Amino acid sequence: MAAEVSRAESASPACSMSSLPLAALNVRVRRRLSLFLNVRTQVAADWTALAEEMGFEYLEIRHLETHADPTGKLLDDWQGRPGASVGRLLELLTKLGREDVLVELGPGIEEDCQKYILKQQQEESEKPLQVPAVDSSDPRTPERGGITMLDDPLGQMPERFDAFICYCPSDIQFVQEMIRQLEQTDYRLKLCVSDRDVLPGTCVWSIASAAGWWWLSLMITCKARNVTSRLSLRSASLQVPIRSD
Repeated sequence: MAAEVSRAESASPACSMSSLPLAALNVRVRRRLSLFLNVRTQVAADWTALAEEMGFEYLEIRHLETHADPTGKLLDDWQGRPGASVGRLLELLTKLGREDVLVELGPGIEEDCQKYILKQQQEESEKPLQVPAVDSSDPRTPERGGITMLDDPLGQMPERFDAFICYCPSDIQFVQEMIRQLEQTDYRLKLCVSDRDVLPGTCVWSIASAAGWWWLSLMITCKARNVTSRLSLRSASLQVPIRSD
């Protein structure tokens, strides 16, 4: 018996492999382990004893009994639980007195573990070398916060407007008329029109926030169907305050 235990120890994987996840064991080893443990005998611990040592409860074990390969299903379920590893599996088999399994499967387990380690090392070596933070040739300055075409990139001197025009695409002709009458006449007002003045890709919530806090913000909501003449537009424009600057 002592000689058999000695053989089992020599056939077991090295200690450095004991912390490997159970996923390191391939199909061949799992199927051979099932051949040993699926058999219910009076003289050797089977898969149900192994399941109890792994922490499975009675109802879970009864459910595993319905599978054609309960040992294989047990390994699949256990490998997702904390503490599951190749080394822990070998410890449990030793505790259950299944040195025969260790002797027969030891070389195969060690081979699978070595393949797993080599694969992990190869994947690690193939990863591109990259610094933790993406670098570039741009100066290391604070994040740029401009919203409009002439905004200060650092956000300290935002572009100023007399009014922010809120409109939908169907009102674009009315917006163009508003630009002509309020910007290109004696009023000389400066309107913020999204399609013209706002940087592409700017979040709509950032635009709305800036309209309320950064700019001299009179918000004009366009409803072209309610404007029946240029006279009404001129009357509305008279309510727009002139910039102090």
